[in-house]
Amino acid sequence: MNIRYPFLNLATVNEPYIGEIRDAVARVIDSGRYIGGNENKEFEKELATMIGTSNAIGVGNGLDALRLIIRGYIELGRLHRGDEVIVPANSFVASALAVTECGLDVRFADVDPDTANIDWARLPLDSRTRAVMPVHLYGRVCPVPDSLPDGMIVIEDNAQAIGASLDGRMTGAIGHAAGMSFYPTKNVGALGDAGAVTTCDDELAHTVRMLGNYGADTPYHNIYAGINSRLDPIQAAILRAKLPHMAAENATRRRNAEVYLTEIDNPLIITPRVPDSPENHVWHQFVVRIADGRRDAFRRHMAAHGVETAVHYPTPIHRQPCYAATCRHTSLPVAEQLADQVVSLPVSRCTSPADAAEIAGIANLFRG
Repeated sequence: MNIRYPFLNLATVNEPYIGEIRDAVARVIDSGRYIGGNENKEFEKELATMIGTSNAIGVGNGLDALRLIIRGYIELGRLHRGDEVIVPANSFVASALAVTECGLDVRFADVDPDTANIDWARLPLDSRTRAVMPVHLYGRVCPVPDSLPDGMIVIEDNAQAIGASLDGRMTGAIGHAAGMSFYPTKNVGALGDAGAVTTCDDELAHTVRMLGNYGADTPYHNIYAGINSRLDPIQAAILRAKLPHMAAENATRRRNAEVYLTEIDNPLIITPRVPDSPENHVWHQFVVRIADGRRDAFRRHMAAHGVETAVHYPTPIHRQPCYAATCRHTSLPVAEQLADQVVSLPVSRCTSPADAAEIAGIANLFRG
């Protein structure tokens, strides 16, 4: 395929900041401190200030961020083995893995077809439900209603929505705790695996920090049987270089999304619902829906015109082989329909507004 419009090129994404990134890496090399150190401390302070929480803890990746939160609540006696955590079915599998790896039960929820976020009106609550994990999917804020039962723990999966906000509160500060990913493809991405936990719960933050450092409170004194999930200081330094540019990166994506929303005019293509406010969405992905089993034909059409597309996600979690046996009687029609229909169009810095207009024109030519 002759790709005129790549879906994502990380070299292009990082090119404007390459000097700052190289300086950041050199700073760590010259420091002689390659585990922990000042870069990690400063990154955590800067991230917490930006998100609006009292704590940020750097960890190895986004999955570890979520599972360390859950493990922290278990160690503090706020969650127990056998408790149930509700997770939307149309997320990346890590959302559910964090629950089941900690010995808790996952209950999958269906989603709103207009936002692809959890459908709170059909939340499958039962007597064992102790927590819910809203996923800010594709970069759109998933509002948390005030009507949740007392004591319900809200753990945000904020892997895709850094910088999005609702009524002045950023994602990562809406629930009781949040797991973040800085995988290289994210709106703010490291140059390798990286993640963080954000929370205003000081006791949880202290526990998470210990759990991610072998369960130790002081060297060679292990309170918990923890794991090794520490943020690499080189990645921390790189993220410090990129965090100040987050607003500009998100603005680029919003401009491209606006072009698509304005220019795509094809009855075979369902575009995302326009957010109530631009701040509610950072467009980690721009996801359209192609109905009537025509997705593959649409992707072939786009590829023939040089447009690279992706699918996020082709299989809902409850239909993944690792969960299919326990979920064989689970029916989540909206999540299953979305999995058959969704297509992601290029929306990152690799795509200019002029490119987006041309891509929209190509999409409008699709006849199935």
